[in-house]
Amino acid sequence: MSQTFATGLAVFFLLGMLLNVGFAYYYYKAEKNSTAGRAWGIVAFLYLVQAIAFRANRQLGIPYRLSEGIDALMGPVTYTVLSIVAFCAFVYFRRTLTQPHVAWGILNLSLLGSFWAVTDPEFRKIITKPDNVPIPLLIFSVGFFTWLALRRGVLNDERMARGEAPLEKLEDDKVLVWPDLVYTELIAMIVCTAILIVWGIVLKAPLEQPATSAKAPNPSKAPWYFLGLQEMLVYYDPWMAGVVLPTFIIIGLIAMPYIDFNRHGNGYFTFDQRKFAMFTFMFGFVVLWVTLIVLGTFLRGPNWNFFGPYSAWNPHKVDNLNNVNVSRIFWLDWLGRPLEGMNPIVRELPGLFLTFVYLVLLPPFLAKTVMRGFFIRMGFVRFFLLVTLMQFMAALPIKMVLRWMFNLKYIVYFPEIFFNI
Repeated sequence: MSQTFATGLAVFFLLGMLLNVGFAYYYYKAEKNSTAGRAWGIVAFLYLVQAIAFRANRQLGIPYRLSEGIDALMGPVTYTVLSIVAFCAFVYFRRTLTQPHVAWGILNLSLLGSFWAVTDPEFRKIITKPDNVPIPLLIFSVGFFTWLALRRGVLNDERMARGEAPLEKLEDDKVLVWPDLVYTELIAMIVCTAILIVWGIVLKAPLEQPATSAKAPNPSKAPWYFLGLQEMLVYYDPWMAGVVLPTFIIIGLIAMPYIDFNRHGNGYFTFDQRKFAMFTFMFGFVVLWVTLIVLGTFLRGPNWNFFGPYSAWNPHKVDNLNNVNVSRIFWLDWLGRPLEGMNPIVRELPGLFLTFVYLVLLPPFLAKTVMRGFFIRMGFVRFFLLVTLMQFMAALPIKMVLRWMFNLKYIVYFPEIFFNI
């Protein structure tokens, strides 16, 4: 590790130490909680030890056996399962995990873990690419605003349970667009411009040679905001991943206010009054979008293979995958009948049947059972529109699980007309 980089990490650890010293002082003086104050004082001391070690270029690097073990355990299944479990746990235990001192502890652990991981040369090589620098900012900003929204929702739910008005009603002061809003926007524009200028000076633009068909980069990646779509291409054909699913996402976002039948929660943060809407939207954004961006940025390497966070990106890595379709599983593996010469419609009947059950029979089943209350309150049109949008959203994780567990590539496979699902 270069001396300059080690010094930069030492500065970050010093900033973390100062923040934790401030937190310890706040608990000692304002909250009169000496136990919490001492705890954050110890955390500040740990930051100081790390800062001194990095400044002396004697960083406490991540052990090789630990990084090797993480790489061995990490995979697309593990990564996705951990993401879903962490999200569900955060939502379920939101009253505890959104407490300021608990959230600050989670942030400290993530910062310490991130800075410690940067000592690994392979992880540092990936994380410090100019293209990849915005992604850690995205991760922490999404985490902060998710915590802020849930924290406000928890406080409002507790207040309304006591018969009090939500916090937003206490701050219901009207302001004028001019000068209040315009003045605030002007200041924000100036600050953002200054940050972008400094960013452009410090980080070199990741420009490469002119595009040529004779030499394509490996891996060939889209901009970070399209990496979620590029990850979908692993599981779906381009017409599905690049056209159908994004179209339904846009239509769903447009239709959401008209589908919603819940009149609570307008104008203030809440979770208890809008559990279904909050969980569904946050799951679609955080788990099915942000985590796919992180996956495509840091864990997809040459040939779009999956690599652990501390693995070297070896372009010669080969994953032996025997991708199969539903028709092959049904006719060849189960019934022992060869697919050659079979009528395409007959061949794909099992996949067509599964698609029919999922898209046509599942909505009325839900209307009669677990979502009967939604059906009664929403009516026929709004309910089936909601369920259809949810089905297309759920199609991505379902296809991902089938691909990882059974190497299933297509449920319906019509290469004769280029129609594959």
